[in-house]
Amino acid sequence: MKRVVLRPRAEIDVIEVTQWYAEQGGQALAERLFEAAREAAQAIQGMPGIGSPRLGQITGIEGLRSWPLRRFPVRWFYIERADFIDVIRLLGERQDLEAILSGEPVDPA
Repeated sequence: MKRVVLRPRAEIDVIEVTQWYAEQGGQALAERLFEAAREAAQAIQGMPGIGSPRLGQITGIEGLRSWPLRRFPVRWFYIERADFIDVIRLLGERQDLEAILSGEPVDPA
């Protein structure tokens, strides 16, 4: 099993998304979001090919996949590397994902 490694920007995304849910719905909702993010990361770790390659194909980012958080409109974006899972971002599904991801460096962190 490969380890999941969050890039610094992905770590910031987790903090920002969690804070947003706390502001919108309270601490309990933010905690559920954080737990869903952890569970989704575990799913990716256990089976990296599980994620959708759609946005990777659209953006031309080779190997880019996404996996949703349960009950939240948020997705992990990652690339499976030889020895780890490179988590690039945690983004909301209603954001302009193509534009955001097109500007991300995708070389191993």
